[in-house]
Amino acid sequence: MWEFSLNFKTENFEIAKQVHNTLTSYITTIDGVVTSHEEDGTIFILLAVKEEYKDKLKLVLTNAVTEIICTKFKSDFLNKYLILPELDRASICAFKKALLNFDKETDRFIIKKNLVLEKNLFIESFYYFRLKSLQIKWEELVSLSNENKEYLISRESFIDLLKFLVDNLDICEEEISIVKEKGGYRIYTDDNENFTNNLISEDVMVSSVIDLSPQKINLYFNEMTGAINLLERIFEERIIINEASNQNIKKFEINQIL
Repeated sequence: MWEFSLNFKTENFEIAKQVHNTLTSYITTIDGVVTSHEEDGTIFILLAVKEEYKDKLKLVLTNAVTEIICTKFKSDFLNKYLILPELDRASICAFKKALLNFDKETDRFIIKKNLVLEKNLFIESFYYFRLKSLQIKWEELVSLSNENKEYLISRESFIDLLKFLVDNLDICEEEISIVKEKGGYRIYTDDNENFTNNLISEDVMVSSVIDLSPQKINLYFNEMTGAINLLERIFEERIIINEASNQNIKKFEINQIL
């Protein structure tokens, strides 16, 4: 059997729980074992699989660790050090999301290059002591933004920079569709899956679209708000506005079922 321990500080309980559930879903399919316990401020997730599945599990672990650092750790870094002028909530969320996803492939490369999976891995120690170059990279990105915060007071300048960041993100989805319902929005990907299980607000919707970085965006409504205007400005030619009639929306929802 190949055994491994993935460890988190208890302050990152929610991340540990999410990773535990993800690993459990995979390991149970290959007849492996997953257990966890908390001791002295550390959460230990213990894994064991047959030797023949060792490489496959290492790949799953690598992807899980990489995603944690590229999302949670980078998000915390931006929230701690990024200084922005007074902006509306949708703009702040959109800008942070664009920075979070900017040059993400390089972030992943640095993490994977430094990641060694032997007997155990302490996530926080790995991040703080083995990923100095990644933190320096993020510091440069934040410093560039902070040094130009006065420039971002201008709405046009802010839109230009945000659009530049978004235009340089890798395309993750070919096509998405956004439907407005009473109380919020739903986003559907091109494989007819509901990207958001629950209704989401305008702010979250704009940030989610940046996360998806689609080639084409179908809007199934025609109202204009600050957040929608921001979405249209930063994605411009990618957006197609469909007639927001009940008939068209009903037709769209039927297509999701089919």
